[in-house]
Amino acid sequence: MTQVKSGDTVRIHYTGTLADGSTFDSSEGRDPLEFEVGSGQIIPGLDRAIPGMEVGEKKVVNIAADDAYGQPNPQAMQTVPRGDIPADIPLEVGLQLQVQTPTGQVMPVTVTEVTDEQVTLDANHPLAGKDLTFSFEIVSIA
Repeated sequence: MTQVKSGDTVRIHYTGTLADGSTFDSSEGRDPLEFEVGSGQIIPGLDRAIPGMEVGEKKVVNIAADDAYGQPNPQAMQTVPRGDIPADIPLEVGLQLQVQTPTGQVMPVTVTEVTDEQVTLDANHPLAGKDLTFSFEIVSIA
């Protein structure tokens, strides 16, 4: 059988869970995830677990935060005056927004604190700082 190597395009079915066992993402009910192995299209810890596998092979890997979405960056948190956010947005902790940077880049942020005077926004990936577990199966290799 053909084994996956760096540069191959693979398709996998997967389920990603957190330490408490809750599922944060899954391909169940969807098409398999397709990507080029070793290209940086997926998190490093999962990318490194795939070479050498064959179609139909299943694996479960535990991936430390540093090999997934990294640690939270304090510089990715910003407090802005409440008045800088349009009044028609019902601000609450956990709300996901998209902000535009001074260079025009659109960036997703999460509201982490709201007071009468200010709002704290977090641009870290929601899974930053979390260890992840992936259960996956190789569906195809091209």
